[in-house]
Amino acid sequence: MENQSPFLAMKRAETQIKALLRGVDMDLLTPDERKAMASLRRLSADARLDIRDYELSETREEQLGKAHDAHKVLTKLKTTLLAVSTAFGPADIAHLDAQLEQIKEGVY
Repeated sequence: MENQSPFLAMKRAETQIKALLRGVDMDLLTPDERKAMASLRRLSADARLDIRDYELSETREEQLGKAHDAHKVLTKLKTTLLAVSTAFGPADIAHLDAQLEQIKEGVY
């Protein structure tokens, strides 16, 4: 993460996810794939907000709770990303998966 905060790294990952989604023709997808694509957008925003809350926590107890929330959302995001991986290039998926794992490790 090049000494980058988890929040900034997640913003960058969210931007990459949105760019990938813009390149997908939603009309060619099945209803389940469309639902998964919508989930990707929502989960990336949720992860960014949870990580922001984690970084802005004032107590360690609050920070641990927010870290737990962020880990759950990041896990769901990674699972959803892998579920729709056929719509994207394998290099994009591998890169995003590695980024999300680094972000997850940065939130403790």
